[in-house]
Formats: sequence, structure tokens, C-alpha cells
Amino acid sequence: MSSASLPMVPRCSVAQHHKIFSVEHLEYPSGHPTITDECRIEHANKLESFKPLDDITNEISHKVYKKHGWNPVNSLRKAWVTLCRAFLVEAQWFASGNLPNAEEYLENGIISSGVHIMLVHTFFLLGEGLNHQNVELIDDNPGMISSTATILRLWDDLGSAKDENQEGNDGSYVDYYMKEHQGIEVESVRKHVIGMISNAWKCLNHECLSRNPFSSSFTKASLNLARTVPLMYSYDDNQCLPSLEEYIEFLLYQSISM
Repeated sequence: MSSASLPMVPRCSVAQHHKIFSVEHLEYPSGHPTITDECRIEHANKLESFKPLDDITNEISHKVYKKHGWNPVNSLRKAWVTLCRAFLVEAQWFASGNLPNAEEYLENGIISSGVHIMLVHTFFLLGEGLNHQNVELIDDNPGMISSTATILRLWDDLGSAKDENQEGNDGSYVDYYMKEHQGIEVESVRKHVIGMISNAWKCLNHECLSRNPFSSSFTKASLNLARTVPLMYSYDDNQCLPSLEEYIEFLLYQSISM
């Protein structure tokens, strides 16, 4: 069996591909469940775009089972179902024009950030603390994951809000907050969002420093993901990532003395 890499979820949402897919492509006709319904997952197998995802999920599950003696396929599928539902909600918002308020957007955006899907895979690939209690907890998007996801979503939205020419209909927390608070200055909203990021960090630190059922390896993985967020989403005025570009260039092209 070929090696499987951890699936990475990009920032782009279903709504950003509105020129390629309509909401009707993502839903069953009236009276039928969407492709994200676990009970009707066999229907989704007919979709060419779904099969590779299901294949790699089965492949990763097989590797985890061989190495750690636990089959995570149900949890991994549930995580993908949750992510697809969040993408579908975004697509329905923008297709209908019935846009959410800031709180509704953030609640869904925490899921559509993809952090949960990454950390669920990390949890099972590490294979530490695998028991029914911890698996149920990881399935329910615990505080350690939701705090990390909040940090990523809000940092990303701060960068997105800077770019007035950004393509796509993904929106941002900044946009929706400003619509709810007419006349507020952008800088005031940015300070508010930075305060929210700070609070999310406090929650994450509390989760990591308090007694929790997760292994130290998983805790470090969650922290490290949150720490990389400013590097990944600190855009300059040209919507570039100079710090990230510098590190990548150093990694790829600079020689290291041994």
C-alpha cells in the first residue's frame, strides 16, 4: 500500500468555486439528504470527486489500525462529513444572498477552517491515548481544537479583509461585524478581532496547561499549529507572505553547515 500523507484543507471554501459548482451540484433533489449525510454515503461514492477522498481515508485508517490497533474510519468520515456540511452552509449562504451575522459566520467558520480535520488525523496517526472516551471527545471538537480553529479563522479573516480585490465570495468576520455595527472604523474592528484571538489563545493555553486526557504529543501539535498561524496569514499590503516566503527560501536553497 502506498504511503498516505495527512490531508490538508486549504482556506478556500465551496463558495469560492461558484463558477464551477452550483449549490444544486452539492445537494440531492428536494426530499433527499445531501452528500454529507453519513447514512447515504454510498450515493456519494458515485461522485468521482468523492472516491479519492474515501480511498485515502480508508488507507489512513488501515495504517492506523496496523500500527496502533484502532480503526478510526468512522471518526475520520465523521470529521469529513462535518467539514463538508460547513462548506455547504457557506455555499447556501452566498447562493441565496441570505448572509449570516458575525457570530453565525464564526461558528461555521471554525469548522470550515479545516483545523478539526487536521487535528483529528493527527490524533489517530500519533496513536497515543486511543480509547473510547478520548475518541468520543475528539469527535466532538473539544476546546483544544476549537480554540486553535478560532485562532486560524480570525487570523485568516484579518488578512482577507485587507484585500479589497480578493476574488471569491468567502466573506470574513470583519465584513459581517462591520455590517452589524454600521459606521464603525475598520481599525476598531481589527482591534476587536485581535482581542478575540488573544482570548482564544488564553483558552488554548488553559486547555494545554490543565489536566486533559490527550497526550503531550497531541497537545504540542495543537499548540504548534496555532503558533504557525501568524506566519501563514500575516499578509503585507501586496497580499504576500514575506516571512513565510523567506523561511521557505531558506529551507529550500540555503546550505546548512554540519
